[in-house]
Amino acid sequence: MIRSKKIKKQDLDQQILESMFQLKKQWTYLDSILDRSIDPTESGQFDLAITKAKYFYLMREARIRKLSANQ
Repeated sequence: MIRSKKIKKQDLDQQILESMFQLKKQWTYLDSILDRSIDPTESGQFDLAITKAKYFYLMREARIRKLSANQ
């Protein structure tokens, strides 16, 4: 019988925090590009909305798990 590798809670928590930081950087980058753009494209606005949604989802998950970046 093959057992699947269990993911440790601590590793998953760290991965969530790293993803949050990465998405925050991407969000600010896309937002600055769209602010400087004369005619923002729909795909750019869509990418920004997706990035924001992912970030806020991870924020909610971190709040539920009581995660803090200052641990």
